[in-house]
Amino acid sequence: MTSIPADAEAILRRYRTCEFTTFGKDGAPSTWPLCARWLPDGRFLLTTSIGLPQKAFNIRRNPQVSLSFSEPTGSGVAKPGAVLVQGTAVCEDRIVTDMSSIPELTLYFRETIFARQPSGKMMSSWLGRRWMDWYYMRLLIYVTPERMFYWPTRDFAAEPQKLELEL
Repeated sequence: MTSIPADAEAILRRYRTCEFTTFGKDGAPSTWPLCARWLPDGRFLLTTSIGLPQKAFNIRRNPQVSLSFSEPTGSGVAKPGAVLVQGTAVCEDRIVTDMSSIPELTLYFRETIFARQPSGKMMSSWLGRRWMDWYYMRLLIYVTPERMFYWPTRDFAAEPQKLELEL
């Protein structure tokens, strides 16, 4: 990716959640707060539990999605703005039950989920896994950005800066 201002990059790396939007069967948008990890290849990794598969169903019908990084609470970002990512998502068919089997998924949980939600570590204990094993049966969602827009001040009435992507 090129032409990403440092403040916008901080938003993509440090905001604790994004608003992930897919489209339902009827074309209506559905939005969920999710943690996203920006991967070195420019894609974003998100996951969903097999117990909550609606995101996967929606992506398989219509892969056009958006990620809105607009809430700075807890991020420590000095100049909170907002970044909107529009792109194409892929949700794999395989169900991942071993978080350590995929290096980027290991980092997603260790450096994104558990770093941002330390109390979630209890859920990965043997007791948490026994009670909520379905939660650890994950579907992986990869989003390839096609367009990105940046609001340096979170003034959504202002025209955003279009960020240039290297595709």
